[in-house]
Amino acid sequence: MISRSLGPEFGGAVGLCFYLGTTFAGAMYILGAIEILLMYIAPKAAIFHAEYPEGEGAAMLNNMRVYGSICLLLMSLLVFVGVKYVNKLASIFLACVIISIVSIYVGALVSAFTPPQFPVCMLGNRTINGHEFHDQCAKTISLSRTPLERDNINFTFADDNRTVGPMLEPTPAPTLVSTTGLWRIFCQGPELNASCDEYFAANNLSEIEGIPGLASGIISENLWSSYLSRGEVVEKRSLSSAHVAHSSSTHQPYVFADITTSFMLLVGIFFPSVTGIMAGSNRSGDLKDAQRSIPTGTILAILTTSVVYLSSVVLFGACIEGVVLRDKFGDSVKGTLVVGTLAWPTPWVIVIGSFFSTCGAGLQSLTGAPRLLQAIAKDNIIPFLRVFGHGKVNGEPTWALLLTALIAELGILIASLDLVAPILTMFFLMCYLFVNLACALQTLLRTPNWRPRFSYYHWSLSFLGMTICLALMFISSWYYAIVAMVIAGMIYKYIEYHGAEKEWGDGIRGLSLSAARYALLRLEEGPPHTKNWRPQLLVLLKLDEDAHVKSPRLLTFASQLKAGKGLTIVGTVVSGNFLQSYGEALAAEQTLKHLMDKERVKGFCQCIVAQKPREGISHMIQSSGLGGMKPNTVVMGWPHAWRQSEDPQSWKTFINTVRVTTAAHLALLVPKNISLFPTNSEPCTEGYIDVWWIVHDGGMLMLLPFLLRQHKVWRKCGMRIFTVAQMEDNSIQMKKDLATFLYHLRIEAEVEVVEMHDSDISAYTYERTLMMEQRSQMLRQMRLSKSDREREAQLVKDRNSMLRLTSIGSDDDDDTDGGERDRVGSAGGSSEHHRRVQMTWTKEKTSQYRATHSGCSTPEGFRDMLSIRPDHSNVRRMHTAVKLNEVIVNKSHDARLVLLNMPGPPRNTDGDENYMEFLEVLTEGLERVLLVRGGGSEVITIYS
Repeated sequence: MISRSLGPEFGGAVGLCFYLGTTFAGAMYILGAIEILLMYIAPKAAIFHAEYPEGEGAAMLNNMRVYGSICLLLMSLLVFVGVKYVNKLASIFLACVIISIVSIYVGALVSAFTPPQFPVCMLGNRTINGHEFHDQCAKTISLSRTPLERDNINFTFADDNRTVGPMLEPTPAPTLVSTTGLWRIFCQGPELNASCDEYFAANNLSEIEGIPGLASGIISENLWSSYLSRGEVVEKRSLSSAHVAHSSSTHQPYVFADITTSFMLLVGIFFPSVTGIMAGSNRSGDLKDAQRSIPTGTILAILTTSVVYLSSVVLFGACIEGVVLRDKFGDSVKGTLVVGTLAWPTPWVIVIGSFFSTCGAGLQSLTGAPRLLQAIAKDNIIPFLRVFGHGKVNGEPTWALLLTALIAELGILIASLDLVAPILTMFFLMCYLFVNLACALQTLLRTPNWRPRFSYYHWSLSFLGMTICLALMFISSWYYAIVAMVIAGMIYKYIEYHGAEKEWGDGIRGLSLSAARYALLRLEEGPPHTKNWRPQLLVLLKLDEDAHVKSPRLLTFASQLKAGKGLTIVGTVVSGNFLQSYGEALAAEQTLKHLMDKERVKGFCQCIVAQKPREGISHMIQSSGLGGMKPNTVVMGWPHAWRQSEDPQSWKTFINTVRVTTAAHLALLVPKNISLFPTNSEPCTEGYIDVWWIVHDGGMLMLLPFLLRQHKVWRKCGMRIFTVAQMEDNSIQMKKDLATFLYHLRIEAEVEVVEMHDSDISAYTYERTLMMEQRSQMLRQMRLSKSDREREAQLVKDRNSMLRLTSIGSDDDDDTDGGERDRVGSAGGSSEHHRRVQMTWTKEKTSQYRATHSGCSTPEGFRDMLSIRPDHSNVRRMHTAVKLNEVIVNKSHDARLVLLNMPGPPRNTDGDENYMEFLEVLTEGLERVLLVRGGGSEVITIYS
């Protein structure tokens, strides 16, 4: 029931605890039967006697261990032979139990008219242990002797306590007083003038009726609680008693409480008596119509047992003296069975009935527990229990019965009911708690398949039962409750990580959906505060032709940044049409999930099919997440070797993504040289994480190193923050302000202010700018559009209508008919297949070109390229990038990681290539670089 409602983890954990509880219950019932056997039926059958070296209590425990093991073996053999024999014996046991209960009720009614003789000896208001004396409950007794008996003896006159010598003349027999056994226990001698215990001397001995009867009105005294501490004397407070200040009672023959009693303890001891209500559920496989039999039988069992237990408690309180009820072992009545004395017509009815009742309960436990274990094993959620799912041909759980008998033997070896009972209480209460939780959860979530047949049901009943079970667990024994929860938690985690996967549509998933919906709606109520900001990552990965991730280290870096916390969405774009590429999208998603499992990244996958990658990335950035759980930071890789690529779409897609993230007000992280970043198994043992804080970006540059250092890879790295000052800035004051700011942020870092002086633009800067602009113009002239490529493919088929001109470095020496070959420059490198970019010329274009450039050995476009003068703004930007790169390399050449502000792309797309060149110059000579662009909002605050 629990596994199908709350999931296999809860079901397995609670089911195993319930199994252990049922098994230990069988051991407890067997111990109870042996205790009745040795104390009331056959006390001479004890192997170990009171003369046992370790005492009478230890002898009794050893007797219970021996006979309990024998009884367990016999019961296990009976269950092994077949459950039908257990069912036949169950009818006999039930008849004995019914006869015993009826005899108690009849005895209680009879006691109202003729109470049984059941005296209890009291000293003052203290109860005397009946095992310690064998004569009357008195200090002295009166004796009458003949004259011949009085010759040559000492005697005491009752009137003046004078002792005289032998009598020579016969006189009338006087009254003699002799001390009793109790006198000799409390006093230092048998003489009347001997020194006695102060409490004994100050109080009188009296006898009260242990069972005064139903009409005595004793219930008025027993109605209120009277808990005792360990070692405290059992007292009747309604009796008068002389108070003695320094009276020691430890070594006197009183009845003492052997344990400290309380409501919590008594609940734990009493509770196992009501755990049989689930017996029908345990044996549901043997029932003809379980859906009908279990509810009817369980409800009737609860009503019957409740009436019997409550009425018995009331009758005992109305018929039996309170000191006898609190006398755990019956010492005040010399071990006589109190309930047997109350019962009618003979105590043997109770003795035999109790013996068969405990034997029957033990058999029921040994029958139900193996079936529980077999059911858990057949569900195949705990691998090492699979063997216990097998049994005999008729389905009897043979191996489960063997394990049950071994565990029950452990309970018998404990041999103490008071130690076994609280363990049972915890396991059963935990089971009932989760049964109530399952019912309440299914009702509250309005699960469609939850259709209970019982009409008179409300979820508040289950919730109330769950609360009471949890309270009783800690009320009865808080440390046993914690132990039981730890055991259940260990089983839960074992099933979660090592158990077989089962999907039964459990209620926990429905609860998770409801909780997620509630949380998402709460997040929508207002914008997040700065102190709650944390990077929610959208990691963009690229797949190759074989659907393998090109840069898996990007996900490794994301896992180090997140340290397993927060939202992570890993996305990729599959080129094509969704209708034709759906299978590829599923394969890509599985690839991403496998990589996430490998890197231990907790998050979600998202795969989008689009005709163009840039469109797919734009759609992903716009649509990722749900409600308030949307990514606020995009992580993507740097397009390496973009200069050598014949296809400009890679770096153009990169720049377009930068523009989209800026428009969406998202932060952007671009790790450069990602293949050199450390893996999770390569922690940095030393070094620094350098932050170059040039532009205020909301605190991203401050927060990211702090988050990285939470991970074991970067934990031992120090943090240095560099900021750039101009000539007119006060460097000393800037350093103080920045150090104060970091102090308030509670971030430990070294602070350094770097001064950059204005200097003339160097020839190197001018040359780099010139090369950049020449290359850009060359590629613009040489780059073929898509339509040109298609036209070329068509013209190849008709060689007579075209002329071909190969690029510089081409190995194609094929001649064309009547054509003229003219080399016009490189097409910007070759691809991995060494394909050359060719410019295609038709006859018309060739004629036009000859007319325009007749007499020229070099095309005018390339002559203009050689005479380019760099744009002044580009020169200034390149100068800034070169100077800043020199400073960064000088200061951070040995840093483990360098964090830089990432400048924004130009508004005009014509400058995109120059933007890429500026970024290359800025990061040149650095091993690991993280380019950071803020999202336009503050992400760090001094407030906790």
